[in-house]
Amino acid sequence: MTARDDILGRVRAALGRRSIDPASVASAAATLLADLPSTRPRLLASSLAEAFIARVTSPKVAATAERIESTAALPEAVARYLRARDLPKAIALQPLALLRSLDWSGFAVRDRVASDEVAAIGMARWGIAETGSLVFHSGADTAVLANFLPLHHIVLLRKADLLAYLEDYATLVAGQPMPRNVNLITGASGTTDIEGSLVLGAHGPRYMHVVLVDA
Repeated sequence: MTARDDILGRVRAALGRRSIDPASVASAAATLLADLPSTRPRLLASSLAEAFIARVTSPKVAATAERIESTAALPEAVARYLRARDLPKAIALQPLALLRSLDWSGFAVRDRVASDEVAAIGMARWGIAETGSLVFHSGADTAVLANFLPLHHIVLLRKADLLAYLEDYATLVAGQPMPRNVNLITGASGTTDIEGSLVLGAHGPRYMHVVLVDA
C-alpha cells in the first residue's frame, strides 16, 4: 500500500465508508442539472451584452467598459481611454491578424509586452455574462504574459462571443483540444490578503477596460 492509498483510506474511514458509489454521484449530479434555471443566478439584464457590461463594471469586478459598432473603431476607443487618463499613445499590441489590420497610426506600437508596460491591447475568446469574466486561450499569437504584465489591460470582445454562464463555456469546449493555458480573468487584479484591504494590481493589471464590439 502506498502512502497515498493509506491517506485516502483514512479519509474514507473517517467518512464512515470505504468507497464512493459512482451511481450516487451521478444521481446527485443529475438532480442538480435537472432544473438549471432554479440553481443558476439571474443575469443582471435581459440581453447578454447589457448583463455582461453591468457585471464587469460592478464594484466587485471593478473594470470599465464601452461599446463600439465595429472593430475599426477600436483605435479611437483606445485613444480616448489613454487621453482620459493622461497616458501616452504607446501600446503593446497582441499579434492577432485582426488587431494588426487596424489603423494604429499615431500610436507607438510594440510587438511584445514589457515587464513595465503601461498599456496593452488584447482580445478575449469569450466573455461570461454571469461573472463578467473574460476567457483567454494561450497560443502563438496570444502570449499569456500579455494578460498579466501591463498596468492597463484593454481588451476587445465581440458581442457574438458572449456566453450567459460559466458552464456554457465548459460545454462549448468539451471534447476539443485544449491550449497549454486557459486564463479566466474577472476584472483588475486584486487581493485582500493584507489586513482585509483591497489592493489592486497585486498579481496583474491594476486597470481593465473592456471594449465590446457589436458587429
